[in-house]
Amino acid sequence: MTWQLPEEPFSDPGVDSAIETVILPRTRDLGGFEVRRALPSRRRQMVGPFIFFDRMGPADLAPGRGLDVRPHPHIGLATVTYLFEGELLHRDSLGTVQRIQAGEVNWMTAGRGIVHSERTPPEARAAGGRLSGIQLWVALPRAVEEAAPTFVHAPAEALPELDAEGVRVRLVVGAAFGARAPVDAPSPAFYADAALERGARLPMPGEHEERALFVAEGELEIAGARFGAGQLVVLRPGAPVVAEARAASRAMLLGGAPMDGPRHVWWNFVSSSRERIEQAKADWAAERFPPVPGDPERIPLPNAPRVARYP
Repeated sequence: MTWQLPEEPFSDPGVDSAIETVILPRTRDLGGFEVRRALPSRRRQMVGPFIFFDRMGPADLAPGRGLDVRPHPHIGLATVTYLFEGELLHRDSLGTVQRIQAGEVNWMTAGRGIVHSERTPPEARAAGGRLSGIQLWVALPRAVEEAAPTFVHAPAEALPELDAEGVRVRLVVGAAFGARAPVDAPSPAFYADAALERGARLPMPGEHEERALFVAEGELEIAGARFGAGQLVVLRPGAPVVAEARAASRAMLLGGAPMDGPRHVWWNFVSSSRERIEQAKADWAAERFPPVPGDPERIPLPNAPRVARYP
C-alpha cells in the first residue's frame, strides 16, 4: 500500500518544544539473555497505554542454546511480542501453542489472569541463530482489567505496510497514518515499525496525544538533536515532529490516549489496585493460577521489592 506522508507543518522547531524526555534503557539479564528496559522508568511510567518496553537482544545463540522464559503469570495487561529476527514458541494456560517469527504479532490479554511461557523452538535451538525484537505490555483500562484472558496472532502479511519517499512503515497495533492494524488495543493506541533510508523524513502521527519513538538501529535527528540506537524519545503532546534519518535507520513508534490513571507494577502484575496485586501474589504462591499444558515448569514467586507506582 502506498500512502502520502502528511504535510510537514513546520521547518525547524526547538528541542524544548518537541521533546519531553529521553530514556536510556536499563539492562536486565534473563538467564543469560540480555534485555534493555525503557518502560516503566522513573522518568515516565507509560506512553499512552504502553507500560513496559523491553528491547530483546540482538543476541547470537549458539547451537543448543536458546531463550527459556518458564511459565509465569500476568494480570491487568496485554503482552505484545514482535520480532526483528529469530523465532519463539508461545504456550499459555488457554492451551494456545503458537510459533512467532520475525514480522508477526502475538497479542495476549491477561485480564483477570493468565500463565504463559516463551521458549526457543526445538529446531531453532538445535541450529542456533539470532534473536532480536521488542516486547511490550499494554495496561488495560480499569473497565476491562478483570476481563477473560484471550490470545491473538497476526501473520506478517496481514499487517498494513505503507511506503513513501524512502520510508516504509508496518503498522503492528492500532490505528495511525490512515491505516488500521488487524490487532487493536482496548484503548486508543498505535504501534508501528518504521524503516528509513538515509536522508528520509518521517512525520510522527498527530492524532494521538502521547507518542514516543525508539531508535532500534541507525541514527535519527529530531528537532535539531540526534538520537542513536537504544534511546526512547518521548514527545510533547501536540508537538508536530519529523524524524530525519542520518543513516539507514529503524524505529518503533508508539503511543495513544493517556491512561485512566497510574498503575501499580510488581513483577509480572499490573493493576490500578494495590490490593489486587497482593491477591495475585498470593494466588501464584498457592498455585491457584491455571497451568500451561505441555510446559509444567513454573517461575517461583520472587522475593521482590515493594509494589511500585512510578511518577
